[in-house]
Amino acid sequence: MNAAEFSALDQTPQSADQLLLDLLEKDLSNVGYRYDNVAQLLGEEAAAAFARDQIHPALRILDRQKPDTPLVTVVRLFQLGQTVAKSAINLAFSELKTEGLLKLGLIEAWADGFRATVALALHSSDADGELWVAHDLGAHQRPGVLRTDHVLGIGQASLTLAQLTIRAEVDRALDLGTGCGIQLFHLLSHAQHVTATDLSKRALGFARFNLLLNHRVLKLDPKNLESRVTLLQGSLFEPVAGERFDLIASNPPFVITPRSSTERAKDRFTYRDGGMAGDRLVSTLIEQAPEFLNPGGSMQMLSNWEIPRLDDDSNTAWDVRVRQWFGDELDVWVIEREQTTPSGYAETWLRDSSQTEDQNSYVAAYNAYLDDFESRNVAAIGFGLVYFRRPVGQEAVIQSYEQITHPVEQPLAPTLQRDIAMADELARAGEEFKQWHLLVADDVTEERHQRPGAEHPGVILLRQGAGLRRTELLDTAQAGFVSACDGDLSVFQLVNALESLIGEGQEDFADRLYEAVKRLLLHGMLRKM
Repeated sequence: MNAAEFSALDQTPQSADQLLLDLLEKDLSNVGYRYDNVAQLLGEEAAAAFARDQIHPALRILDRQKPDTPLVTVVRLFQLGQTVAKSAINLAFSELKTEGLLKLGLIEAWADGFRATVALALHSSDADGELWVAHDLGAHQRPGVLRTDHVLGIGQASLTLAQLTIRAEVDRALDLGTGCGIQLFHLLSHAQHVTATDLSKRALGFARFNLLLNHRVLKLDPKNLESRVTLLQGSLFEPVAGERFDLIASNPPFVITPRSSTERAKDRFTYRDGGMAGDRLVSTLIEQAPEFLNPGGSMQMLSNWEIPRLDDDSNTAWDVRVRQWFGDELDVWVIEREQTTPSGYAETWLRDSSQTEDQNSYVAAYNAYLDDFESRNVAAIGFGLVYFRRPVGQEAVIQSYEQITHPVEQPLAPTLQRDIAMADELARAGEEFKQWHLLVADDVTEERHQRPGAEHPGVILLRQGAGLRRTELLDTAQAGFVSACDGDLSVFQLVNALESLIGEGQEDFADRLYEAVKRLLLHGMLRKM
């Protein structure tokens, strides 16, 4: 299918008529359907509740403000999923009217009025403007189990990936598993062309609608969409066979879901379930991706992974299996952000699809999750961030697997970009880094802890206030080095001075200190002048 063929799918917003889309844009602008206006309308508490998929506080606020203003009508219709009278819709959508919304597939007749068939969320992109993003209504807006081809909206996972994707200028980018298009919108701010793929035709229909509705903010020509965006339907890398990209971003359907011999593809929740056993979908993506990357190209994605149980009932280290997915020729940086138990995992995803509504099917599905994990001896499931790069004519310089579960600064992308650039610079410099003059980063502080009456501190901590907010435990030599980093002396001079003061007779003192300095540079705690 070409992009135009995604413009008129059943039960999907229609995007074949640009005039109607432009009228919708005008109406939404005229009523002030913007993030700040809606936040002010609902108030802090109701807005926070809505972010947790609870609509009742917002309804209480709006019900006290009758008669409804045009903005209230839009919020009731497209955020809260309420039935609205035709007269109110025609007042709010003075250009498009009810008939236009029906032609776009955004509303349907219901009881004594009309109700939305989709949600219209508000989202800020890298293009310095707000977007209106159409997606399927959630269970909090339309009660019941989600349809299996549900098109997800702006969830925490999609926001997380948007915040960690490095925004360097590139020629060609790939959004693998685009959904309603969140990553696509962000990629357009720094990629000359973006290819967006999805297994779901409906998802691509939503993405096309969103692109054309927001074409002014995204700086797209609606008459020549293909000059900046290609939409392709298919599984994993199949739609882009033989192509290569400078950047791949993916929020894939990584959820680990029980498989059965009688399951049908149409019964899977395509927005989260890739149809492979365990975490095989993620490992397959990682195995296949390098051949679709240009030299220097990188992939960033979110992932789940299984952590096996050992015979003594303890867990293996979280990264043992993950390391096996990557070849030695790749630069790799994986950060585990959280872990959960099999039962906790089952509850999360059964709740996500609203499968808790029917108690009998809920218990059966819950048991299926537990049986599935037991069959592979899974003790825990990890979630994290994955970055890997195909080096340019050089050996890999990054092989990092970290567990960072505390809150980090968002967006995280500038920190990742800085630390990767430092790894590259250290690799190029070799022994020359010893001639660098260093300073302590502005966000770094030091803590010293000692017993009352003790002459020297027993613990010295270096804390990072921004980025990944790491904490480094320093020995006396490392603490002395950091304290002297005011730019006057080179790394070599400082190490030599410390070796003569406190390192005499200690084997490999200088080598160990040099390695510690490199680590502090890689972690952004020290920086070059």
